[in-house]
Amino acid sequence: MNAADHHDDTIHRTINAVWRIESARLIAGLVRMVRDVGLAEDLAQDALLAALERWPQVGVPDNPGAWLMATAKHRAIDRMRHAKLVQAKHLQITQALEDAQEDVVAGIEATLDDDIGDDLLRLVFIACHPVLSTDAQVALTLRLLGGLTTDEIARAFLQPEATIAQRIVRAKRSLEKARAPFEVPGREERAARLASVLGVIYLIFNEGYSATSGDHWMRPQLCEEALRLGRVLAGLAPDDAEVHGLLALMELQASRTHARIGPRGEPVLLPDQDRARWDQLLIRRGLAALARAERLGGAGGSYALQAAIAACHARALTLADTDWARIVALYGALAQLSQSPVVELNRAVATAMLSGPAAGLALVDRLRFEPTLQGYHLLPSVRGDLLAKLGRMDEARLEFERAATLTRNERERTFLRDRASACDGAPAPHVP
Repeated sequence: MNAADHHDDTIHRTINAVWRIESARLIAGLVRMVRDVGLAEDLAQDALLAALERWPQVGVPDNPGAWLMATAKHRAIDRMRHAKLVQAKHLQITQALEDAQEDVVAGIEATLDDDIGDDLLRLVFIACHPVLSTDAQVALTLRLLGGLTTDEIARAFLQPEATIAQRIVRAKRSLEKARAPFEVPGREERAARLASVLGVIYLIFNEGYSATSGDHWMRPQLCEEALRLGRVLAGLAPDDAEVHGLLALMELQASRTHARIGPRGEPVLLPDQDRARWDQLLIRRGLAALARAERLGGAGGSYALQAAIAACHARALTLADTDWARIVALYGALAQLSQSPVVELNRAVATAMLSGPAAGLALVDRLRFEPTLQGYHLLPSVRGDLLAKLGRMDEARLEFERAATLTRNERERTFLRDRASACDGAPAPHVP
């Protein structure tokens, strides 16, 4: 690779990183201005293409997010002028865009009357419109705000990519057909959309916590954005138990971030983590949010139950100190509530820690032919781990190799292949 090619490759990597960070805010700001989800996404893509053309020539600007927003606004103005829009609404939007050029960051926030005060959270509520099904609301919002690809969303839903792609397209068309107002819903209507909003924020956090694809096992900026949205939402809904349950879950999970990645970027699983690296401030915030959810009567909610499981880990000084019996019981309650095979898989892991790998493997084997888990890499990964603990190394190696073929994350794939290799010639462990 010559110097010019290396320069272009470096710039393109920088643009991809900037896009990952800025795209959600860019689209959220544009939606407020043009009142059209599809148009906002098109304008954002136009700005991205402009960056791909210009930045290799002139360098990356000091404030790349502001550059993208300014470019997108110019494109919006051009589109409106060329289309010769004459309706009063379009003229007002054009004027607002022109007035906003001198302040590309602030936009036209002063023209909006709402109490949310956050572009991204505002767009979450707007996109979770009742004209859409819950699945469509979540898929569309993840695409726009989470910076997730269609493939990443599909893997989060454990569904085919084509299904999710069609769902997103239909969601945009439905909003357009219904002439949905792109304004913040009133408090009563907002409460009706809250469950979908919580689901979106949680899935954004999960993608940051365990990235479905790419060169990094985690995407911390997504975790941080989800946490920020959760904290804003907790201020807007101080008496909603599920809001505080979700916030507790995210705070507690995020407390392990620094311990989950090794010096070379490799995954570090819970049993091997240095608990001294867990963030005690986030743990205290998470436990406080969980206590608040429980005081509000939400101990049995989905997020609160998951937060209670995370709290068991957070309170344990060592792996051996963990209250595995309580964790198994909490997963049992969560399984009854959610009917999720993924929850059952997690319950099997906890059962193995409580009662031994054979007990856990018996539960995992019940899930081997569950249709929704056939492409889920953690099923063979968990099974391989339990088989290895039982000394069945040849079987464990095959499971780790299968798991490696199913994951799209490069770090995780390497980790699983290393585990498969470690099974060759490894001495059988002592199983009491």
